Amino acid sequence: MFLEPQETMPQTSVVFSSILGPSCSGQVPPGMGERGSGASSSGDLVFQEGRLISGSLEALMEHLVPTVDYYPDRTYIFTFLLSSRVFIPPHDLLARVGQICLEQRQQLETGSEKAKLKSFSAKIVQLLKEWTEAFPYDFQDEKAMAELKTITHRVTQCDEENGTVKKAIAQMTQSLLLSLAARSQLQELRDKLRSPAMDKGSVLKTKPPATQKDILGVCCDPLVLAQQLTHIELERVSSIHPEDLMQIVSHMDSRDKHRCRGDLTKTYSLEAYDNWFNCLSMLVATEVCRVVKKKHRTRMLEFFIDVARECFNIGNFNSMMAIISGMNLSPVARLKKTWSKVKTAKFDVLEVSTSAMSYIGLRRGGPHPLCPLAQNPLPTVPSGVGHVELAWLL
Repeated sequence: MFLEPQETMPQTSVVFSSILGPSCSGQVPPGMGERGSGASSSGDLVFQEGRLISGSLEALMEHLVPTVDYYPDRTYIFTFLLSSRVFIPPHDLLARVGQICLEQRQQLETGSEKAKLKSFSAKIVQLLKEWTEAFPYDFQDEKAMAELKTITHRVTQCDEENGTVKKAIAQMTQSLLLSLAARSQLQELRDKLRSPAMDKGSVLKTKPPATQKDILGVCCDPLVLAQQLTHIELERVSSIHPEDLMQIVSHMDSRDKHRCRGDLTKTYSLEAYDNWFNCLSMLVATEVCRVVKKKHRTRMLEFFIDVARECFNIGNFNSMMAIISGMNLSPVARLKKTWSKVKTAKFDVLEVSTSAMSYIGLRRGGPHPLCPLAQNPLPTVPSGVGHVELAWLL
């Protein structure tokens, strides 16, 4: 699968390994399943066999914040930061987390455990570091960036002699700014590539016939074309992040129940991927319909069927479904005489490919068609990105 939280979650920095202690190893020690006896909302958390399964929003936020003797498990950090955006905007969550952290710092400064202040400061910065690495685009919002600056300023202001914490904050800020700059540049490039709608038919008419090449004139090998399509798919899939999918899923799941549904205008990567699917479908339909002779149209259809089959063999299901969708468009589907000339074996290829991706079995309670892909060591491009079925991948 292209989404594996265990692989994308940040690891503890070597800088903090000696400061944070064994409680930050990623495993919850015995007796540390809850946040500690000092947590006022620990009764709102529900555990089952030592695993946290539910809780109130306030209790879950407090469970996210480290203490002197506790640091949250990384799986919990990733899961809560991802799912909480359905109920509360990231900048509001950051403000609440920062408030809890600073309240605990003030208690340490005035209490008898002032010696542990250095360790607690390191844990706060480590939590922020994991947040910025796992979900850097939460900080595109000016409010979130302002909250981050406020928290880090308070941490360094109260502990000016701690050079390790200052260095970690500087590294975290630099990495975050680089990630945001890369995202901004990508969006600017996509905006420039968006050309206004134009009549492509008039463009084709103005070109001499000798300069109009069909797809077979560019690439006549179905395997090569399938490989090139897969390169494009993987490049576009890599720019889709879990929070993008969560915005779509939360919006479709309950449009009116939640006060925070995410900003759908910021899902640039999903929009680009959806547009790519439509472009590929239209390309298939255009290439078939522009051929005048029936014999050549039949050859073109058979070529795209072979390309779809090669995409299936590679694991590029999205391109495969885009090609099949293009052949199912009305201008192509109505060419009955052309379809009658297609070899029968080609229809068998289509039947095998489409049955493997059928969602009918899933809706009837059968095994999910993507389940066997979990053991596939090769990259896989799933079909249906941006649709509610993709929630299964989360």
